[in-house]
Amino acid sequence: MSKHLHLNAFLMSVGHHEAAWRLPESDPHAHTDINYYVRLAQTAERGKLDSIFFADSPVLMGDPGRRPSGKLEPTVILTAVAVQTSRIGLIATASTSYNDPFNLARRFASVDWASNGRAGWNIVTTAGADAARNFGLDDTPDHRLRYEKAAEFVDVATKLWDSWDDDAVLADKELGIHTDASKVRKILHHGEHFRVDGPLNLPRSPQGYPLLVQAGSSEDGKEFAARYAEAVFTAQQTLDDAKAFYTDLKARTVAAGRDPQSIKILPGIVPIIGDTEEQARELDEELARLISPEYARKQLAERFKLPVDELDLDSELPEDLPTEDDIEGAKSRFTLIVNLARRERLTLRELIARLGGGRGHRTFAGTAVQVADAIEDWFRQGAADGFNIMPAVLPSGLERFVDEVVPILQERGLFRTEYTETTLRGHYGLARPANQFDDADALVAAR
Repeated sequence: MSKHLHLNAFLMSVGHHEAAWRLPESDPHAHTDINYYVRLAQTAERGKLDSIFFADSPVLMGDPGRRPSGKLEPTVILTAVAVQTSRIGLIATASTSYNDPFNLARRFASVDWASNGRAGWNIVTTAGADAARNFGLDDTPDHRLRYEKAAEFVDVATKLWDSWDDDAVLADKELGIHTDASKVRKILHHGEHFRVDGPLNLPRSPQGYPLLVQAGSSEDGKEFAARYAEAVFTAQQTLDDAKAFYTDLKARTVAAGRDPQSIKILPGIVPIIGDTEEQARELDEELARLISPEYARKQLAERFKLPVDELDLDSELPEDLPTEDDIEGAKSRFTLIVNLARRERLTLRELIARLGGGRGHRTFAGTAVQVADAIEDWFRQGAADGFNIMPAVLPSGLERFVDEVVPILQERGLFRTEYTETTLRGHYGLARPANQFDDADALVAAR
């Protein structure tokens, strides 16, 4: 286990809580203000965090009447942030179901160049008929098929990133040779889902290729992560569940022929911080009161594949729910939510309040010391390599975490006091990947 925590700030609109935008402090227009995201990134960098992360989906999520819903394209945000920061890592989501490997590889390589080696790609397969219909499909492809396609997609992307040798660019003015063409190669990938000749029209980037991040926790998702992921964002409600996930995924990584230290596991935590525990709980309760329960009931009915009138706000979940095998998208999140409700015997209204802050991620209300204690406990007990920090309210939640929790973790020797590396891979303690075509046989095959 690493001696030091890894901390990523997951930045969503004006905060992760459903009702954050309704607080007096929130700017309901901030989600389309690029300078707002720059300021958040600079706050995270002031706290010496490893990275920031923007989620994304190729569909308008939910009812836009409920909360700020529109999103700027995240790699555009990262590029703008890159020129206003110098060390913080920059991670964005992009779907393997609704992108092309060549264009995506070029886009993330461009962010890596623009940031001098700070880019990361959160790989998702994207479920939901609404997204499918935006791309000429009637419904979501089968869960397993999406992961098979994702695996080939990542294989193609890494080949494209490796299609230039690191020393291909000579820039020799005297000889009049800019690039050694013998060190730029076609990849000639002709697979089941993609046909891409290459090479990429961009030299190999500062990190070799961006940090590969993954967030699925289903069986297919864990197998995919063990093979490809270098950081994993996961949702776990209890210490025992987090330890079991951590142990399982590290073992799968070893079985895939990789060093278990080459994958960093970061459970999500929604810290609600107050000067006192009572103050923190008051903010948590205020946010819960601002949730629209009828909208949330409709969303859960869709997740559970039930008519909305079968879910009573003041009763526990019905017994006859579908199983995870019946769910095509977000399988592990479905199981987490059902287990949470069953374990704590929550009414639907209580469940909605619990999910309002983090959609299944662990919510923790307390003082800065108590938040630091919670983080340290899971870290020391082998449940995490670090944490995906998900402020319930932005920007104040991130500012309090950086100004109050981070110094405590630093004083305890758990977190860096200064950046020692310049790249995102460096922050996560990961080596720059070798070019897969350095092997002579692979080079001949590609050519």
